[in-house]
Amino acid sequence: MIAAGFGFRTAATPESLADALHQAAAGRRVALLAVPADKAHAACLQSLARRLRLAVIAIPQATLASATTLTPAPRAANPVRGQGSPAEAAALAAAGPGARLLGPRAVSADRLATCALAESAAPAMEAP
Repeated sequence: MIAAGFGFRTAATPESLADALHQAAAGRRVALLAVPADKAHAACLQSLARRLRLAVIAIPQATLASATTLTPAPRAANPVRGQGSPAEAAALAAAGPGARLLGPRAVSADRLATCALAESAAPAMEAP
């Protein structure tokens, strides 16, 4: 099972997210989308989820902050998330126990969104 995790700015569009996903996926089939909980209802994400017919998993802040990602950054670099890559952390959390990142996050051409993929043989988190 492959989960796609996203991080994005307020100005991101569904196309921003789709571009980042396209770059990260490189032809792989994604089973679900994951984001920090406070972004789960963003219009751009919900639009992409409807288009792809995929569930969105909201990842709690505490779970994101505890993840080890490929794209680390000092907490000062992202004081809101306390995480180098919310996209990578969300993907890992959603993919479940034993998940591994399939690579570092991909950045959309407009630089408004990032996407990372994580894979696990374990069952995915359930959508609320």
